[in-house]
Amino acid sequence: MSGIFDRLTHPQENVEDPDESLTPSEAEQDSDSFVFTSRQIKEAAQELLKHGLIEKGRKPNIYRSIISHQAQVDQILEPLDLAVRLDDIRGLAFVVVLRLQIDGSPEEDWSHPLIRRQRLSLEQSLLVAILRQQFIAHEQEAGVGAEEATVALEDLIPQVQLYLGSLGSELAEQKRIRNLLDALKGHGIVSDVDTHEQVVIRPLITHLANPENLQSLLHAFKAASRSESREHDKEPQSEGAQ
Repeated sequence: MSGIFDRLTHPQENVEDPDESLTPSEAEQDSDSFVFTSRQIKEAAQELLKHGLIEKGRKPNIYRSIISHQAQVDQILEPLDLAVRLDDIRGLAFVVVLRLQIDGSPEEDWSHPLIRRQRLSLEQSLLVAILRQQFIAHEQEAGVGAEEATVALEDLIPQVQLYLGSLGSELAEQKRIRNLLDALKGHGIVSDVDTHEQVVIRPLITHLANPENLQSLLHAFKAASRSESREHDKEPQSEGAQ
């Protein structure tokens, strides 16, 4: 009887017919019960699971595979309670968690075991709102789906200062904005800061948060900033030397 290595090294000579011991009906049933997924679809699903999103401009071949085989990709993701969503205008495919109700508990209380839940801080959420405004303005000017919505750090700093106040030094302001952008980069919202001190706002930002909630956040920050300013103006000034 041949061993496993004999069968691997001499498949034509030693491999027995895998259906030889099966009856005709069993062989037919066995051949129909398993269908190999094409490499193209596997790569598309694997890239989605690895990165969470695929942009047409960065990985056009994989993006086209998702477009052409969305049903098959969804079939792979469904047992994981995941699905793919398409924004074909902006050339974006991204993974979402299916809205399910587990054991009768509210869906808000359920966290997906494969998704790392990392909530944004208040300051990070503020920057998302500012960046979303920038992205929408870019699309209004250049058209929906226009590429490379870039923004300079020197343009973001005063907008953040408007809501969070000044830190008193340019170095501290640069550090704050870079730290915030670095955190958002991990969520696929922005690119790295380039050599021109600019970042690219990713189209995923249009799907991350409800625009009404972001506007409410900006208004709340503005109100808090005005209130703080008024309180500061009411503080008694120290008297000078008599």
